[in-house]
Amino acid sequence: MLLSVAFLISIASFAQPDHKASPHDTVTTKNIKVTYGRPYKKGRDIFGGLEKFGEVWRCGADEATEITFAKDGMFGGKSIKAGSYTLFVKPTATEWTIIINGDPHFWGTQYADHKAKDVLSVTVPVKNLDTVVDQLTIRFAGSNMIIEWDKTQVSIPVSF
Repeated sequence: MLLSVAFLISIASFAQPDHKASPHDTVTTKNIKVTYGRPYKKGRDIFGGLEKFGEVWRCGADEATEITFAKDGMFGGKSIKAGSYTLFVKPTATEWTIIINGDPHFWGTQYADHKAKDVLSVTVPVKNLDTVVDQLTIRFAGSNMIIEWDKTQVSIPVSF
């Protein structure tokens, strides 16, 4: 019996490795926390290449990116209630649609299965950068959430 339990634990550990393909990070402010996988460029064309224009992307690697608001506020000029959500992006060459979805815990790219739980979407312009950002980065600057990777940056205003 003990051997059977040890074997099952071993199989479970093998099926769900602790390491992930991309490092993960959490960025926080007083009222927002974002947890996401941070893939590297690795010489690839990112937007319009790896991440196709017009297709929804999980804004990170591995699990869908999770964004938590500690209190009610405004995201991209639209009201958002306190709580945990997932963050998706639909990029084009000139603008991104940022999507906040009400299903905070699911793996990967199954956005289509969860679209009915979208809470809001906002469209923001793309800023083309002169220098390459090698690793996907989400950060906060002033009252904006910044997403940047490769030679692309977007900024979403947030307020509470």
